[in-house]
Amino acid sequence: MKTGISFHSSFLDHKTGTGHPETHVRLESILEKISDLPFQSFEWIKTFKEAPLSLISMIHDPNYVHLVGKVCEEKGSGYLDGDTVFSPNSFQAASFAVGAGVTLAQDILNGKLKNGMALVRPPGHHAEADHAMGFCLFNNIAITAKYLQTQGIKRILILDWDVHHGNGTQHQFYEDDSVYFVSLHQYPFYPGTGSSEEKGSGKGFGTTLNLPMARGAEEKEYLDQFLKVHKEMETFQPEFVLVSAGFDAHVKDPLAGMNLHTSSYEKLTEEVKKIANTYSAGKLLSFLEGGYDFQALSESVKVHLEALAI
Repeated sequence: MKTGISFHSSFLDHKTGTGHPETHVRLESILEKISDLPFQSFEWIKTFKEAPLSLISMIHDPNYVHLVGKVCEEKGSGYLDGDTVFSPNSFQAASFAVGAGVTLAQDILNGKLKNGMALVRPPGHHAEADHAMGFCLFNNIAITAKYLQTQGIKRILILDWDVHHGNGTQHQFYEDDSVYFVSLHQYPFYPGTGSSEEKGSGKGFGTTLNLPMARGAEEKEYLDQFLKVHKEMETFQPEFVLVSAGFDAHVKDPLAGMNLHTSSYEKLTEEVKKIANTYSAGKLLSFLEGGYDFQALSESVKVHLEALAI
């Protein structure tokens, strides 16, 4: 079976303006870099629908969803929070981003694909139930996890290796013991959440694992943290693995201070694949999150995809 890559041209129409780091050029650089991936190993998924309100509202307040649609249509452009830009096509792009993840997840569930990556914009892991945050409009990975729950998946691992803590995703599943949220991130850093003391609450206590790392952390420190993740998964045994794949812990990234290299993302991908192959019959789906140096981002995404396809 092949590795799926979901993409929609609307992702390029989410315009953030001159000088904004989360720009359509990120995706364009990725598309150029991976244009020579062998068709024998990869399948492009470009035909899918915008996610309807019923799907997006599994995570988000319907009033918030309507607000995003309304401001994009009526105001055209502006800010939903201090750094989250919207443009006339942002609502459509965000709705297709949700659709991209859910479509890939269903194809993996159906056995059409062995794993995949959703090459989406806008990103999602900072988005909270009722507001945008950190360049993110809708929480793509959290909605896909909710969708998988409706399809009978009982235990889901969400692993977030973006350099910024995935606050929105954590908050959605903080009391849910069927979704294990793991985050490896620079700390203290934006958005301020993600201390090791945040472990979940209620019946979800113990299924949130934050692995904060100091500025300057290198590959070995990341791989050492995976020893803890592997140990936790021995007990949890996920049936599906989702990854918030940000590439902004790269040493060249302008927005952070970590020291991973392009080859590091191949190793991180291999670690996640070990978990998926051991417990979930290889079912693994990653979502593009951060990464703001175009060359580092595109090269890292390529090695990530190549590792998925092996």
